[in-house]
Amino acid sequence: MNMEKLIDCFLPFTDDYYISDIVKELKRTGLINHIILLQAQNSSYSSTDEYEILNIDSLKSSNTLRTIANHTQAPFTLLYLKDQPFRLGLYALDRMLKIAQDTEAGMLYADHYQITDDGQQKQVPVIDYQKGSLRDDFDFGPLIFFNSNALKEATAEMKNNYIAAGFYDLRLKLSKRNELIHINEFLYTEIDTDNRKSDEKLFDYVDPKNRISQQEMETACTEYLKDVNGYLAPKFKKIHFEEFPLKKEASVIIPVRNRIRTIRDAIHSALSQKTNFQYNIIVIDNHSTDGTTEAINDFQDEEKLIHIIPERTDLGIGGCWNMGINHPQCGKFAIQLDSDDVYSSETTLQKIVDAFYQQNCAMVVGTYMITDFNMNPIPPGKIDHAEWTPENGRNNALRINGFGAPRAFYTPILRETKLPNTSYGEDYALGLYISRIYQIGRIYEVLYNCRRWEDNSDATLSIEKTNKNNTYKDRIRTWELQARIHQNKSKKE
Repeated sequence: MNMEKLIDCFLPFTDDYYISDIVKELKRTGLINHIILLQAQNSSYSSTDEYEILNIDSLKSSNTLRTIANHTQAPFTLLYLKDQPFRLGLYALDRMLKIAQDTEAGMLYADHYQITDDGQQKQVPVIDYQKGSLRDDFDFGPLIFFNSNALKEATAEMKNNYIAAGFYDLRLKLSKRNELIHINEFLYTEIDTDNRKSDEKLFDYVDPKNRISQQEMETACTEYLKDVNGYLAPKFKKIHFEEFPLKKEASVIIPVRNRIRTIRDAIHSALSQKTNFQYNIIVIDNHSTDGTTEAINDFQDEEKLIHIIPERTDLGIGGCWNMGINHPQCGKFAIQLDSDDVYSSETTLQKIVDAFYQQNCAMVVGTYMITDFNMNPIPPGKIDHAEWTPENGRNNALRINGFGAPRAFYTPILRETKLPNTSYGEDYALGLYISRIYQIGRIYEVLYNCRRWEDNSDATLSIEKTNKNNTYKDRIRTWELQARIHQNKSKKE
């Protein structure tokens, strides 16, 4: 074992019992130079021979991270970002140190274990960082290992004093010139105190109570995009809707597979719309086997309804959308309705189509209510994506994990662009592309009921499925960021 003391450790101060154990464990490694405990400014603990005390305002603030960078003296810095106990794996620090030395990475993070409330130990794999890992809730795990010089350089670039977005700002600045390495080995164990299911955590970033921290995150992300030449000014290509006359003004697009419990509700919702224009409903039935096809056939006398069963068997939701928008009867505007959900009123389509003309946009996104299967509102309730602004929405879209619903598109652009043939993230990819060129319109009143139930696409996901989804959306963001940088570079040449 390398017995040089190469690591300074910064840990939240919780209680004497926990601190005593973790301090002993760290010192046994023989790698620790100093241990510094971070405590709230109104706490009264004092430094000892075993550790130093630093007073901080909040764990992830800009001031705290500058303070850590100023106090670290060793070549490497270990930071733990939770105030619950943790335990290092056997020779875990030796492993992190070796990889840090071999790769010269600016920051490392690792897979780990988690002890749940019922005492079970489960694996928590995390995912690789890439250029498009811009969402502020990217999960590194709570244990972070820095090259101290890289940490100092990054904190020296931090211009703002964030309370919530300090760590986000730091890792964005680190990533500009340093590699952020994922060690896909289980190197420590944390205590988990957030027992919510994956679908219950899904909307944290749009919870109104988190609005101030979200504004900080947006500012940090916008600054980063400007630094890497990925920022887009609020200048949009104008749309001339009269250039592409189509027979119908709008089409409701419903991709469906095996939704016998909900498809009738969705179709009734679409048929009940009152408009001053002609519209139709295009249902792309992706080879259902549970009676969904027969349920759709119950509506065969409805002139508005077009029932498509693709010949292909390799279509995801995006592929079904591509079939719908390229149908010769598709209207000028293609409007989403998931087979799980319903419109909240009979005026939804009218309001969406009006918004296209009023805001001159290629895509319109409404507001939805999270409900149970019976359409009773459930937390977090209304999801309006109020973080969107016409001036900065197209940049902030790279930070958040979705655009909202219901989504509607100007069909000629959709036919030109097409959606990825996936069943997750396909609409997000399309929204990012459209926002690169065109304005996206918003409607901030509830137009849509998004039903949460055990069979829909956001039902409780395994860690492996969540990681797969997050990796794909990060990849989409990577491609989009590269495209925006290229676009900006081309304009300057």
